[in-house]
Amino acid sequence: MEKIYYDDQYLKDFTAEIVDIKEIENTFHVILDKTAFFPGGGGQSCDLGNLGDQKILDVYEKDEIIYHVVEKKPIKIHKVKCEIDWPRRADYMHQHLGQHILSGSFYNLFNANTFAIHLGSDISSVDILGILNEAQVREAERLANKIIGDALAVESFIPTKAQLKKLSLRRALPNVVDDIRIVKIDDFDINACCGLHPASTQDLRLIKIKRFEKHKDGTRIEFLAGERAVSDSFKKDEFQNSICKYLNSNEDEAINGIKNLNENLREANENNKNLNILLAKYQVKEILENAIKVKNIKVIKEIFNGENLKYITTLTSKLVENENTIALMAVKSDDKVNLLFACSKDVKEVKMNDLLKDAISLIDGKGGGSPILAQGAGKNNANLESALDYAISKITQSFN
Repeated sequence: MEKIYYDDQYLKDFTAEIVDIKEIENTFHVILDKTAFFPGGGGQSCDLGNLGDQKILDVYEKDEIIYHVVEKKPIKIHKVKCEIDWPRRADYMHQHLGQHILSGSFYNLFNANTFAIHLGSDISSVDILGILNEAQVREAERLANKIIGDALAVESFIPTKAQLKKLSLRRALPNVVDDIRIVKIDDFDINACCGLHPASTQDLRLIKIKRFEKHKDGTRIEFLAGERAVSDSFKKDEFQNSICKYLNSNEDEAINGIKNLNENLREANENNKNLNILLAKYQVKEILENAIKVKNIKVIKEIFNGENLKYITTLTSKLVENENTIALMAVKSDDKVNLLFACSKDVKEVKMNDLLKDAISLIDGKGGGSPILAQGAGKNNANLESALDYAISKITQSFN
């Protein structure tokens, strides 16, 4: 079988003869006399595309034979038109070369070698030995993009054993008996790799490091290359322009605008908190005056529609600061209701967690808490009055 993907990595379509077809687990594994479909390798995924009128499901190599997996048995076997999914091929070539350029950048700058790579469908990563900081990562990113701009030639070849011994490779050679393919980026980087790569670094246009983190004994660098990086750049521009438009500022003023918004929000929240405390103090007096009396205990039953739950929590805590007080509070919001049961510390006869557990079952809810404070939520608003009245009856029984 002739493997023409190494001869011309830019070949998008070709015509081939089908020399054999094997049926395996209800799929058909087709052998061609020649192929431009890359079966995957070096961390790079296989090509996909079309074989005649069928979509290729998978491409793999076994015993130096490349198989093209399709759903139905091909009828035409002569001069079969084959077409590579070019956007997929180009994307993976860009990510793969991007990995080589980044690995070479970290090696040239900091003598930090690569110990693992991952070329993903959304984002790719390269693991570099040693713990790197932000300044080092960004310096490597700048060098990588300089290498792209320098339009360095990228060669892929199989050297003789004598030539191989003279090459200064970045990483140790794999322990294999087969021929070893080398990828060389001008005088910048040289390493063993069986993947496919563009012929020039300029094809990538851009490399962008998205994030980095400590991983095992090194640093994991997540990156985008080629069209992925360009698309990400456009998205960032749209995001940045939206922020500037919202803030009515230019790019340089945007950060200060966000800081000012954050500070204003903090002040507003603090003012709102203080106002809620003040409002709660006024409401407490009125609510206590209308409380139900059970022996010497003031029992409060209040239902609020759409009120802020944090405010009701503040109000409840103010209520039970008074002695001999039990507060049964409910907040309705759409088809949901929150219950908040609390009592002053001197009330020993009734435990709020037990009281809530019994009452909340009537509104198809769940909750829990402590003997002096319990809360939960349910969805049966129709039974809310009954649930609170049931809680009051339990309190009355406890004191009688």
